[in-house]
Amino acid sequence: MPDWDDIFSEKGKVFTDPHQDMERIAELFRERGVQKILDVGSGTGRHLVFFSKKGFQVYGFDSSPKGITIAKKWLEEENLIGSLKLHRMEKKFPYQDKFFDAIISIQAMHHNKIKDILVTVSEIERVLKTGGMIFITFPKFERISESEDWQLEEIEKGTYIPHAGQEKGLPHHFFTIEEIHDVFGSFNLLEIYDDRSKHKAILGVKK
Repeated sequence: MPDWDDIFSEKGKVFTDPHQDMERIAELFRERGVQKILDVGSGTGRHLVFFSKKGFQVYGFDSSPKGITIAKKWLEEENLIGSLKLHRMEKKFPYQDKFFDAIISIQAMHHNKIKDILVTVSEIERVLKTGGMIFITFPKFERISESEDWQLEEIEKGTYIPHAGQEKGLPHHFFTIEEIHDVFGSFNLLEIYDDRSKHKAILGVKK
């Protein structure tokens, strides 16, 4: 079964441009006094580079050694500073309580079964300050099932394994709106919307 390390090793950065709403999110973060940002599932570093260029203190972790290597090199090439760790998001985060002002996770958190996703959300709550912000995106089931032949197999309610395509073998959990409100119950959700790439996006504040 492939994983993101295989994908990054074969294809390099894969993603280079930041999420299309990040300019707006960065401005909102600045207005709210955000300084320290954590990227959960930082991949090859596109959002670390983006936010570091804007003067934020950036931290990130990913389970892919190749992703971390590429991200560090990218930051160095841009003369930017960031703190990166090799870590799995379903394990306790390697940061102290209430350390971050904001946490982002772009098209990453859904790559687990729901029990592991709940651990990730719990850890986000732990390391985020009260009043801290989250911006998280994940795919919609309709987008994948209708536009691509991934040969999806449901392994638990809402979680599928594709048997074809670039992400073959990687679990995908698809959140319902009700599930979003339940799983992210410790946050005031300011926005739940479909972004321009037809992914679901949530913007919230920790209660």
